[in-house]
Amino acid sequence: MSTTRWLAEYAWLPDEPEPTADVLIETVDGRITLVAPLAARTPPTAGVEVLADAVRLPGLTLPGLADAHSHAFHRALRGRTHGGRGDFWTWRDLMYTVADRLDPDSYLALARAVYAELALAGVTCVGEFHYLHHRPDGGRYDDPNAMGAALVEAAAQAGVRITLLDTCYLTATVDGQPLTGPQRRFGDGDANRWADRVEAFTPAGEHARVGAAVHSVRAVPADQLGTVAEWARRHDAPLHAHLSEQPAENDACRSVHGRTPTRLLADHGVLGPTTTAVHATHLTSADVNLLGGSGTGVCLCPTTERDLADGIGPARRMAEAGSPLSLGSDSHAVIDLFEEARAVELDERLRTRQRGHFTPAALRDAATVTGHAALGWTDAGRLAPGNRADLVTVRLDSARTAGVPPVGVFFAAGAADVTQVVVDGRVVVRDGRHTTVDVPAELTAAIRAVITS
Repeated sequence: MSTTRWLAEYAWLPDEPEPTADVLIETVDGRITLVAPLAARTPPTAGVEVLADAVRLPGLTLPGLADAHSHAFHRALRGRTHGGRGDFWTWRDLMYTVADRLDPDSYLALARAVYAELALAGVTCVGEFHYLHHRPDGGRYDDPNAMGAALVEAAAQAGVRITLLDTCYLTATVDGQPLTGPQRRFGDGDANRWADRVEAFTPAGEHARVGAAVHSVRAVPADQLGTVAEWARRHDAPLHAHLSEQPAENDACRSVHGRTPTRLLADHGVLGPTTTAVHATHLTSADVNLLGGSGTGVCLCPTTERDLADGIGPARRMAEAGSPLSLGSDSHAVIDLFEEARAVELDERLRTRQRGHFTPAALRDAATVTGHAALGWTDAGRLAPGNRADLVTVRLDSARTAGVPPVGVFFAAGAADVTQVVVDGRVVVRDGRHTTVDVPAELTAAIRAVITS
């Protein structure tokens, strides 16, 4: 039995609107067993004998952050797609060029570096929306799940947990045009063959689990949506789907199916409390009510949505309708969950020209407990006994956070302010450096191999 005691200068405890000072946290074998604010002890010196061996955590300690929507290979595009005009569709062509060059070995190297960068930013669990399944010509590897296995191994080596959201991707357009070019490696032929392949995959390690994803209404024919949803229900697995990221997707869906993408998913049993809609940017009022009424979560990815000129979704209305909000870094144009969190509030201010839509505690929850729940890890994201021992400590004395009260961290701090990260009781980041991965060097090498090969 391995026991560690941590003494947090400040810790943000569940259901508290603001952080608490001087909190003792005890972890045993990767689980939190005690959370004790010292000021609440009577007399105040009670238990002081356990403090001598406690690891000090100067700054604010948060639960582990959850990145609920990741495309690891998009990280290779950072800084390379910003010249000239264009939109999501022109960016997508560049993305396909990178997708066409990856194999299990190069994807392992790239994803390991990306997940280590996530760890540096305080992320303890990532949801990988995975559709690079097969060879570039569409043929299967000897192990049909070789690319997924590479991602699971990459997360293990980077020290984070992963939910591999194995994505069904069958057609190129809403009206059923076949996959061509780089898209060929995404497809399994039909949803039943997708399900058979996923069924055969057992991820190695307790850090990983498998979920399901509908890439979009463009990529999964309406009569096969139910097959994906049924697989997820049968396996008690999370189900994610890109939803209404672009107006063109909505227009095509109405043209072919006579309804919005949200209504189409609802009619085929995709929505529900274990489902997360990603983006949900261009919704009708009826769509918002369908999502909220079914308890479907929404994963917002503000830095990618602004990078691709997608637009600003109705975050406040979705939350009020009943949709839990989580966060994702998506294309990894930026890896910073603090930026994603405050962007939810700040984008809503731009959209409505009013301030004060989400409290700091609500933004914390979107970045932590709600994100973990969306990925199927319901025992993570809270500093409470019984939860996984994920601790993320943010400095309060940097140029960005100096003079900022702890409650203001989500409006002031950035990824560079994360000093220590503990995942399941194991220190993964110490003094702002990854304990096993030279992140800048590995990112440089992995991206060069993909971009120049």
